[in-house]
Amino acid sequence: MSKKVIDLSKNDTINLSKSDGTRYTKIRVGLGWTPADKYPPYDLDASVFVCKHVKQKNSYEPKLINDSYFVFYNNKTTPDGAVVHLGDNQVGGSSGTDDETIVIDLQKINSEATEISIVVTIHEAIARRQSFGEVKNSYMKIYDDTNGDVIADYQLQQFTTETSIQIGSFVKDGDKWMFKAVGAGY
Repeated sequence: MSKKVIDLSKNDTINLSKSDGTRYTKIRVGLGWTPADKYPPYDLDASVFVCKHVKQKNSYEPKLINDSYFVFYNNKTTPDGAVVHLGDNQVGGSSGTDDETIVIDLQKINSEATEISIVVTIHEAIARRQSFGEVKNSYMKIYDDTNGDVIADYQLQQFTTETSIQIGSFVKDGDKWMFKAVGAGY
């Protein structure tokens, strides 16, 4: 019997608890896209910001724990080993597989962490005059990394002039983790 995959839309939130009351703690995030068939080729880069919420006037805002908690192709793991970037795909469009993958172990994550944001940028977008308007079929899949099952699938909307997208964030609510599909372009 196959498990039901949750299809996410912008601003949807899911609880990372299983139906039996246990929690997903080992998560794999797969990102994929089809770049424009243009030169120079598009190089999309996934990155992760592991943040704590800091009080700012009347609200709490996410702030990077420190620079070593910014994970990307040149800093592939957090000091606690909880977030690992599995490598940079410089061309995208891998048929049937995720283009970039990030592994998150919520049991290992720094106790200060309250938000884990997933962002994708286009390398040298301004200099190359590239934007997400020409990138198609962008998606993010959340997997249970213990068995490979897809938990949720988020097909991103079409963008225009944006060169960076916050795809979504894992957010801690008390002792539970949630995922919020953001889909905000910058």
